[in-house]
Amino acid sequence: MGFISDNHLLKVSIVMVLSVMVSVFIRKYLARFFKSSALHLKIDPTQFNFIKNASTGIIMGGALAFAFVTIPSLRSIGTTLFAGAGIAAAILAFASQQAMSNVINGLFLVIFRPFRVGDIIRVGNDHFGEVEDITLRHTIIKSFENRRIIMPNSVIAAETIINSNLKEDKTCRFIEFGISYDSDVDLAKKIIREEALKHPSFMDNRSDEDKKNKVEALVIRMISLGDFAVTLRAYFWASNPIDGIMANYDLLESVKKRFDAEGIEIPFPYRTLVFKDDQNKEDLKKKLKNDK
Repeated sequence: MGFISDNHLLKVSIVMVLSVMVSVFIRKYLARFFKSSALHLKIDPTQFNFIKNASTGIIMGGALAFAFVTIPSLRSIGTTLFAGAGIAAAILAFASQQAMSNVINGLFLVIFRPFRVGDIIRVGNDHFGEVEDITLRHTIIKSFENRRIIMPNSVIAAETIINSNLKEDKTCRFIEFGISYDSDVDLAKKIIREEALKHPSFMDNRSDEDKKNKVEALVIRMISLGDFAVTLRAYFWASNPIDGIMANYDLLESVKKRFDAEGIEIPFPYRTLVFKDDQNKEDLKKKLKNDK
């Protein structure tokens, strides 16, 4: 096995430096090109982002292969490495199985597209936000607190994903209010409907047939008779998930103010104690007295 001459070492250094420069240039060029294409041609940028992130590894791998092929001193090293490739592959496969799982699941995410860059998704029960990027190893989600949630692709592929943008952006937001059993249900519905219909994010999702049949623009239903409250649910349509979330917060405040002004009670949990005989009353009084 010969040593690498200064000339060959210089050649390797030049190749590696050039590969880094080419990689940086290509990433910047692809980023500009894909962004422009997504905006003007309405092309989904998800696959392009994945290619952009993979370009560095492809270029660096090509540079290393070029070095082994063109430099005689490295050919013998390459032959030795190739002879032990089976053992090395087994070791690497065991050591990097999680990393390879992330890469493979990243490819599946790009191919089958359960979500795209720019989609609003919920992953499991804890993570909610906008997909910002999909790399070889992980997916970056920007939460509504403007924080970046970096999730390995193998983890996100195993979770249940709720995608608010997969087919269309419009969304039906369930907005619920609890009122007391003594409150006027019809008046409560009237207040909720008035506040919702005047909200700027409200979208009339009725079909022409619904309008002809005079179906209410905002549907409100009683969905439960709880231990201490009657629950009313308003089905609020908005043009996108963000507007729906903001409308939810706005209506909770505005409806609460109207309820307070017009005598609709929002109850809190309480218990009613029923005594069957006087002895129970006396026992309770003694207990309370002893506790003091």
